[in-house]
Amino acid sequence: MSSDTAVTAPIDMSARFVSGSIMRHVVVMTFTGAIGLMALFLVDLADLFFLSLLNRTEITAAIGFAGTIAFINLSLSIGLGIAAAALVARNLGAGNTQTARRFATNAVAVVLAVSILLSALIGLFADELLGMLGADGEAQALGRVYLLTLIAGFPLLAGAISCNFCLRAVGDARRAMHATLAVAVVNIVLDPLFIFGLGMGIQGAALASVFAHLASFCIAVYGLHFVHRFLAPFDFFRLVGDLKAILAIAGPAVLTQLATPFAIAYLTRASAEYGDPVVAAVAIINRLTPVAFGVIFSLSGAVGPIIGQNFGAGEYARVRRTLTDSLLFSLIYTLSTVLVLLVLRNQVPAWFLVEGHTAQLVTFYCTWLAVTWAFAGAQFVAQAAFNNLGRAHWSTFFNWGRATLGTIPFIHLGAWWADATGIIIGSVIGAVLFGIAATIAAYRLVNRLSHE
Repeated sequence: MSSDTAVTAPIDMSARFVSGSIMRHVVVMTFTGAIGLMALFLVDLADLFFLSLLNRTEITAAIGFAGTIAFINLSLSIGLGIAAAALVARNLGAGNTQTARRFATNAVAVVLAVSILLSALIGLFADELLGMLGADGEAQALGRVYLLTLIAGFPLLAGAISCNFCLRAVGDARRAMHATLAVAVVNIVLDPLFIFGLGMGIQGAALASVFAHLASFCIAVYGLHFVHRFLAPFDFFRLVGDLKAILAIAGPAVLTQLATPFAIAYLTRASAEYGDPVVAAVAIINRLTPVAFGVIFSLSGAVGPIIGQNFGAGEYARVRRTLTDSLLFSLIYTLSTVLVLLVLRNQVPAWFLVEGHTAQLVTFYCTWLAVTWAFAGAQFVAQAAFNNLGRAHWSTFFNWGRATLGTIPFIHLGAWWADATGIIIGSVIGAVLFGIAATIAAYRLVNRLSHE
């Protein structure tokens, strides 16, 4: 086959997850999805690393404050992407290819509109939002510069994520991975050029991210539209007609995803009481763990299409097996990563040129608390089941339960017990409690649906 033919011929749109090894599907989809998702998180980590070379604690704190707000756009985009993947995978599993194409187009349109609106609101109220998180002085001023530059790339990132979820839903995890890898590659190349070469400092880091999001968007749209020919022609009236189905999944999924930035914001606000060094430690932890546990983060989006296609085909035994294999995979990966962090616990703070209390907190997290991601991974798997089995609101309940009941009281108890160290301990307790509860609920849901 010629290269031209390979580019223009659409890939087989059959439901490829309803047969073959479940564990193999889980591993391939998760790792390819994780590489892409970790690329998104690596952008924040790269920004933090290069800016830390300027050796100014207030810059690290500013990244922590502004990054918490920027995470809202990422969470919205992932939530809407989950809805797109669920609808595409479900219709492909049922053999409704044209309906799946229409949902892909309309889901991308919705996420672009939402992200543009969010960017405008953040631009208008940047100072107020940063102040709510406890930022003041130079940290607030620097955070504002970073945020106002970064929001130009919010819609590009949102559109890229939505297209990536659709690519995964049709089984093309490789192209989805390429699109998100572009984010890391472009950002790592441009970061030192803009920050040091052009002397733009923190604004240069944000501008590099904007160009990285543009590259990812172009690659994702090319793969979905020109390679797979999967984006149907846009029709506003069809969008209105599909909006209810999209929001039925996207509404709870977005609310579910927003729970994470809420918990991070609350943790950042609580740490601000102890000064910029503690905020800097929280910023490093919040950017290190998504890269280290990017595979766990990707589980919900990666496992979702496998569950969705088998649910659409009525293969409940394979749905149950997907849960079990995903949990086993999550546990093995988490324990392996925890061991690596334990070995490197004293080196990690040195990478970001931090010392004193900041370094102590980062080392403490790597030593004792990283293992709680085993339970966070279990909850991500359970949420994939909820989102694709018609119970998306259950994901909302469990994620917000963890972000509120599982976070707020324990942060305050931790602060009373052990100051800043206690705050970080309290922030992870909810992951354990709600991870166990969500897993039990997911298995019960599958058993009930299979009997019905």
